[in-house]
Amino acid sequence: MKVYLLATFDTKWEEAEYLLSGLSAQGIDAHRCDLSLLAGGAYWTPAEKLAGMDRAVDRAIEDVSAASDGGPCMMVAIGGGTGGQMALRVLQALPVDWPKVFVTTMPFDPRYAVADDPIILIPTLSDLCGLNATTRTALDKAAAVAGGLYRAGPTSVPLASVKSIGVTSLGVTGGGTDALCVDLRKRGDEVTVFHANGFGGAAFARWSAMGAFKAIIDYTPHELTRLHVAGVCANMPGRFTSLPNVPRVVLPGGVNFIGLGEKSLIPDVYKSRPHYSHSPLFTHVQVTEGEIVKCANVLGASLQAAKSRTRVLIPMGGFSSEDRPGGAIESPDLRAAFADTLETHIPVRRLAGHINDRVVAEAAIAALDSLH
Repeated sequence: MKVYLLATFDTKWEEAEYLLSGLSAQGIDAHRCDLSLLAGGAYWTPAEKLAGMDRAVDRAIEDVSAASDGGPCMMVAIGGGTGGQMALRVLQALPVDWPKVFVTTMPFDPRYAVADDPIILIPTLSDLCGLNATTRTALDKAAAVAGGLYRAGPTSVPLASVKSIGVTSLGVTGGGTDALCVDLRKRGDEVTVFHANGFGGAAFARWSAMGAFKAIIDYTPHELTRLHVAGVCANMPGRFTSLPNVPRVVLPGGVNFIGLGEKSLIPDVYKSRPHYSHSPLFTHVQVTEGEIVKCANVLGASLQAAKSRTRVLIPMGGFSSEDRPGGAIESPDLRAAFADTLETHIPVRRLAGHINDRVVAEAAIAALDSLH
């Protein structure tokens, strides 16, 4: 397995050479892949710098892809602010099943960095501005991690070679998806569950594009609200529009609330709505009728345009754990508005149960079976 060290060698030469020595001590002869901007000392305007970053990223992707000869490679990268952002773009563009280790000052929210790519992040804590006890420790850790990955060899089974049933879930729909997964696995199906929290959906979409699924049960399309109403999310343009032509069952888990941050930090406009603290870090705020109708229209349009065989189930007893009698965001009217709107696009089957009822999970499996 070829190994590449990705760095801006003009500004991080000392750190890169130290890491190369550490990799060599692990038995790794790493090739250099230079992300330097090659400005030649000239002053660049902000626009020129951005263009130079694009060129450096494209050059690195092209060089590594050409040199790999179609086989797996391992990428080890180091980067501060600008270099770190460029290195991340290169890592994300390369195959998802390549081993990747990234030593970084974290000039980004790490959730976005690893949303759809299993990059191993090693934070430097101090800036990558010369060698010191702190940076040497981070670089030593990176060399050790890379050495372990190198000795383990490339992934023996490509991700897309073992077809699974892709399922989306959240804690608020966990009762239903847990029952679903137990029953699917009992009958011999492999199941891959994605956390539909605005970041897991990016991996769900990428795995879909890779052909990793033989079927999909989108139990929790909560990310409709993050993409089209409010809440943070990774880039996932294919979350609802680019899924493969495989049997698909869709339920409305989590489309009844917006996922926001700490309760003390959410805007006052949301505090006036029904809401609750899902955890100390996350607050779930009830959507309005207009917002849930918008989500239903977006989902309906994507399902209508899809080539896959699809079944839609609407559990009218509740769309999430707190959408129930006495729950913090219970609303039968919102459920009805969603179902009525979605039905203008595609046939739906209304169920009497709650999203977390076992009978709903069983209905989802029966619906999937009916598509084969």
